[in-house]
Amino acid sequence: MEILRLEPDEQGIVAWPTLSEDKRAVVTIGSFDGVHRGHQAVLARAVELAHTHDVPSVAITFDPRPGVVHAGIERDTQAVMSLDQRLELMDQAGFDYALVVRYTLAFAARTYIFFLGQLVGKLGMRTLVLGSDATMGKGREGDIAAIRKLSGATGVFELDVVDDFGPAGIYLPREVQYVVPEAGYEGANGLESGVKSGIESGMKSEPSNPLTGMTKAQLRAWSKKQRSVAVREYSSSMVRFLLARGCVRDAAEILGRAHSIDATVVHGQARGRELGFPTANMADIRGFVPVDGVYAGYLTVLGSGERSGERYAAAISVGVNSTFEQDGARFVEVYCLDVPEGFDIYNASVRVEFVSYLRPMVAFEGAEALVEQMKRDVDTAREALEA
Repeated sequence: MEILRLEPDEQGIVAWPTLSEDKRAVVTIGSFDGVHRGHQAVLARAVELAHTHDVPSVAITFDPRPGVVHAGIERDTQAVMSLDQRLELMDQAGFDYALVVRYTLAFAARTYIFFLGQLVGKLGMRTLVLGSDATMGKGREGDIAAIRKLSGATGVFELDVVDDFGPAGIYLPREVQYVVPEAGYEGANGLESGVKSGIESGMKSEPSNPLTGMTKAQLRAWSKKQRSVAVREYSSSMVRFLLARGCVRDAAEILGRAHSIDATVVHGQARGRELGFPTANMADIRGFVPVDGVYAGYLTVLGSGERSGERYAAAISVGVNSTFEQDGARFVEVYCLDVPEGFDIYNASVRVEFVSYLRPMVAFEGAEALVEQMKRDVDTAREALEA
């Protein structure tokens, strides 16, 4: 797959490339954050049509994400995945081209009619594949009904709509809210006492979507209390909602794979090494970090170095090291199981997959108690990954 990065000018106009002089491209457009099952259906349909008509398949995506630009946010901490991973999955889907457009307010101010006209005239778009809730252009006026009307009136491109975003009628809070899971950790004296007793006894329970099993009346009451907005089940919003509650297995069902983040391994304070559990400290994290807790998962080395492509089972800690630190800094640390002698991945780019939630983060009464729990965490992580 060839990747082209495009920069709009001050008027928001993009110099679209000519990809083929004699073939008509099939194009799909979207942020595709998370590339969940709904996105996968759209991408697969675009590639299928391109193969059927023997024309190039083109995926257009944006960086930064449109919502970040419109909100005036400098650092995107809510993206489900990195741009690099989005592009990898588009490549795996079989696209010939991926066009990454730098999203600007000037670009957003152009009408959907102008935008689609450019794709037809410059890019050679003859078929446009979209999800059923897609919108585009100034004021998001280009919804499916408007685009279908434009397609029929001009006859210069066909619109193919894919409706595979899971059940509708689901409501989620507007803002991401981190909620530490309580299920499976019961105690007489509240959450903290319950968490500790659960951990010490080895009791564990995978958190699940709190909306599952609610009656319609309960859902209405919950949605009103949370000031919720309508979403699809297959959506980036639902993935973030689940990850913010530690429901990584439910999130994986929507994504079609385990959720992961990309990061760079840096030197930490070496406290894990002193305790006999050397951890890889993550920095420059790209992707949505789940709620604080301990997880079972995997670490894969990226790039082209000596260990590129190697994948290791791991226990992952997310949160604040309250046993030793008091500054409240949030971290992601990964302890790789069964690594070879001399294992060293400092400065390497890595991908961290979250497969199963093991327990919440708690403060321990000193290093000895922490080490004993870390041993249990390693055993539990093995069991979870072998299940």
